[in-house]
Amino acid sequence: MISLKYPSFFPKLRKICLKMKKTKVALVQMTCTSEKKANILKSIEKIREAAAKGANIVCLQELFTSLYFCDVESYDNFALAEAIPDGETTQALLPIAKELGVVIVASLFEKRASGLYHNTTAVISEKGEYLGKYRKMHIPDDPAYYEKFYFTPGDLGYKVFDTTFGKIGILICWDQWYPEAARITALMGAEILFYPTAIGWATSQTAEVNEEQYNAWQTIQRSHAVANGVYVVSVNRVGNEADMQFWGGSFVSNPFGKLLYLASHDQEEVHVQELDLSLCDSYRVHWPFLRDRRIDSYAPIQKRFID
Repeated sequence: MISLKYPSFFPKLRKICLKMKKTKVALVQMTCTSEKKANILKSIEKIREAAAKGANIVCLQELFTSLYFCDVESYDNFALAEAIPDGETTQALLPIAKELGVVIVASLFEKRASGLYHNTTAVISEKGEYLGKYRKMHIPDDPAYYEKFYFTPGDLGYKVFDTTFGKIGILICWDQWYPEAARITALMGAEILFYPTAIGWATSQTAEVNEEQYNAWQTIQRSHAVANGVYVVSVNRVGNEADMQFWGGSFVSNPFGKLLYLASHDQEEVHVQELDLSLCDSYRVHWPFLRDRRIDSYAPIQKRFID
């Protein structure tokens, strides 16, 4: 029992409690090569760098073990896939997470069974334990992004992982454009939305088109932060691959859309950002979007189109 003779203890206790709501997230923005083992080793080096900077949670970019192979439809690329969690990459990251005491968010090409593949992110705890996975729900099929050739849409639903360092939701790249995905994940308790990403500019585009595309990409994700009162951490790759310049620009947004960090478009970066998770509640109290939702009027959203 705490004695009332020591009122000075209570401010200290409050300070400790608030401190416990703070966490440090790391974004690893890097180039990749065609050598899978080299990419895995490089990512581990980057994770070590992030941990040395004080990171609690480290997020790697989408499909970091290879070049972005979905720019073409080739059956040979299925050889890049692996099981989760028994595959090469997850097994390599488990002991690293435990050694460094960090949570790792790792986006991988999952081979679920013969002829059945997913774009999947594995989550590993700071104790080196496999916490589970999220399978990308929205699969694009555009020039240079032929993902429907490779990936079956996710069937695990939206996922939240209750880690030692905060409740995190994982969504992947094309999921970024869908407010429904962000909303559902936030309603499930996520305090941070992580978006491992691989998106870039066609080298034939003009600077004006490039700017417009990047701004739309960043804006839609910052809007998810505002609408849901959560942090958004978006981690993209950089480098030139085939006819694509991956635009980097990884960023962290606070729960009201303010940029806390913005990476370059062309450099590898490992950045660690401290987040105060108690602000999620503060923003939601002062801007009560969740309170005022009219869930009784949203049935039409379940239709493909309203004629």
